[in-house]
Amino acid sequence: MTKEDEIFLNRINEYADRVLDGIDPQKTQVSFQLEKLRPIMEELAKENNSTVEETFIRYMDLATERSVTLERKFQSTLGNMNTYGDVMDGNKI
Repeated sequence: MTKEDEIFLNRINEYADRVLDGIDPQKTQVSFQLEKLRPIMEELAKENNSTVEETFIRYMDLATERSVTLERKFQSTLGNMNTYGDVMDGNKI
């Protein structure tokens, strides 16, 4: 992910944190959430000479990339922890 991509993704995430504060994403319709994000998507689309749809697709691609990276780091850490034994398993130390 480029620095520009990180800035783009962080702008949307920071905006989402403000406008979706207190909203349970599991219980809130996706259409409502997308409508709340429309202003930042329109702003970024205008800045990047693209459509709102293209901006949304870029956002989803970058969010997925970040999620996969974080999951890999987590799994790597978990794998390293298992090397030293599970603290709940008294047989491994």
